[in-house]
Amino acid sequence: MSLFLEKRAINAVIVVNAIVLFVQESGFTPLWINALDILCTIFFICELAAKLRKCGGVRGYLDDDRGWNLLDGTLVLLSLPSLVYYLWPELGINTSFVLILRLLRTFRFLRTFHLFPNFDAIVRATRIATRQSLSVFVGFGVLLSVSSLLSCVFFRDLAPDLFGSPLQSIYSIFQICTVEGWYDIPNAVAADAPEWLTHVIRLYFVGLLIAMGIIGMSIINSIFVDAFVSDNNDEVLKKLEDLERKIDRLT
Repeated sequence: MSLFLEKRAINAVIVVNAIVLFVQESGFTPLWINALDILCTIFFICELAAKLRKCGGVRGYLDDDRGWNLLDGTLVLLSLPSLVYYLWPELGINTSFVLILRLLRTFRFLRTFHLFPNFDAIVRATRIATRQSLSVFVGFGVLLSVSSLLSCVFFRDLAPDLFGSPLQSIYSIFQICTVEGWYDIPNAVAADAPEWLTHVIRLYFVGLLIAMGIIGMSIINSIFVDAFVSDNNDEVLKKLEDLERKIDRLT
């Protein structure tokens, strides 16, 4: 059972499983590829059983490894129906259910997150940055909603495909904020407008681009990145303070 707890063996099987899934979804499904997929699934089942035994049950399994076991166990359970379909294809499962099984099996690709170095630190820093930047995201969402409603009222008749409803308007304004289609959208709105209104429409969208696309998105990015690296900065500052105290004692 120690093989199923060996990190190198688990990572190797994760890599093989990811390659197999990629090859299968590319339309290349010979018998040996399907056999590899079955072996990977069986290995993950044995890994789950070994970890349950090591942790003393489901509760200990879920509490161990900072939540990774919950993700791994869920992915293994989701892959069990596809294993049944492989071993007993004569059950006559309909096409729509086979599609669901393929989708559930593809979720096993998420286990490749284990291969990322320091992924736990990245997740922790992202969580901290998101929490610290939440007020900025909320403020940007309010501005996006207000500008979308105004645009919906102004341009609903001129461009119903882009601003026919508030949801369509939000998507169109968000495209402008991300500098995606910032000139196509104003041109589409101004296509059937009078000439004097065309200049007003373009100035309006240029203002949105500058205020929300260039300045707004830059502020969000800078605040999020600063919060993302602040955890590392705190650690560096702590080390510098310790170093200064040592230098003071030596002096």
